[in-house]
Amino acid sequence: MGTKILMAMFLPALLVVLFTRITYSRTIAMLLTIALIAGSSYKGYTGSWYVIIVDAASLTLGLWYANRYMKKYTDKQRGIA
Repeated sequence: MGTKILMAMFLPALLVVLFTRITYSRTIAMLLTIALIAGSSYKGYTGSWYVIIVDAASLTLGLWYANRYMKKYTDKQRGIA
């Protein structure tokens, strides 16, 4: 159970950031990450609702960081900062 919680804390956030850097789209990155989490839940890899809640919180933090990254990226492309 400890490993599942540890993975739930970091993996969704890292996936959102990784997919954002690959696709340059926060929406696509979030949808891909949600699809992976839903698939793992369907297969039974999440043990409880607590792990799903931690997944959602991590996904939210990853999306927040990806928003910051994309703002800096678009400002840099426009020559603002």
